[in-house]
Amino acid sequence: MSRYTLTGMLLIGFLGGQVATAEEDPQAAEKSKQAVAEIKKMGGHVMELAQDDDRLEIAYHLIGEKATDESLAPLPNVQKLVHLNLRGTKITDAGLAQLSKLTGLTRLHLEKTAITDAGLPHIKGLVNLEYLNLYGTAVTDAGLEQLKELKKLKKLYLWETKVTDAGAASLQTALPELKINRGVELVIKVEEKKEEPKEGEAKPKEKKDKKDKDKKPEEKKAPEKKEPEKKPEEKKPDEKKPEEKKSDDKKPEDKK
Repeated sequence: MSRYTLTGMLLIGFLGGQVATAEEDPQAAEKSKQAVAEIKKMGGHVMELAQDDDRLEIAYHLIGEKATDESLAPLPNVQKLVHLNLRGTKITDAGLAQLSKLTGLTRLHLEKTAITDAGLPHIKGLVNLEYLNLYGTAVTDAGLEQLKELKKLKKLYLWETKVTDAGAASLQTALPELKINRGVELVIKVEEKKEEPKEGEAKPKEKKDKKDKDKKPEEKKAPEKKEPEKKPEEKKPDEKKPEEKKSDDKKPEDKK
C-alpha cells in the first residue's frame, strides 16, 4: 500500500470521526433540546418531517406579530433544522443574522415581513436552500444579487416585491434551473381566461343558448283533412201527378 493511499485513508477516518463526534456530542444534543423547548414555550411550532425522518420543521407564523428578532435567538442551537417558516412575523433584517449558521436549511419562508435587501446577505451562505419565499417584502433587484450564491435554489417567490423584469432575468441567467414566480404570468392567464363581455353583449355561449332557446321548434302542420267527395245527388224521377179528372159538373143544357 502506497504512502499516499494510507494517508488518504487516515484522513477520511479522521474526518468521519469528527462528523460522528459532532452528531453524537451530548452537549450539542442537550443544547438543541433546550432550544426546542424554548421555541415551543414562546408559541413556536416544532415537528419532525415524517415518522421515519427526524429532521425538524419550525414555524413561527402561528404566533404572528409576537415573533420578533429575539424569538430567533435559540435557532442556531437546533440540530437537524431544515424547514423554517417566519411568515407574517415582526422580524427585521438584523434578526436574519441568527439564520446565517443554519446551513442545513432547505426551505425558508420570509413572506409578509419587513425584510429588505439589507437582510439578504445573512442568508446567502445557506448553500442547501432550495425554496425561498419573499412575497410581500421590500426586496429589490439589488437584493437578488445576494441570492446568486445559492446554487441549489429551485423555487423563488417574488410577488408584490420591488423586483423588476431586468433583475429577475439577471438572477435567472445566474441560476438557469431556478423557477422564479412573480405572479405576473398567472394574472395574464386569468385575464385571458375570464374575459368579461362588453355591456349589453351576451357571452358567446349564452348567446348561442339564447338563440337556440328563442328559436321555437317548427310546428308540424297537421295533415289537411280532405273533405269527403260529395256524391252527385241522385235525381229523383219526376213524379207525375195523376191528372185530375174533370168532374162533369156542367149541367146539361136545357133543351129549348
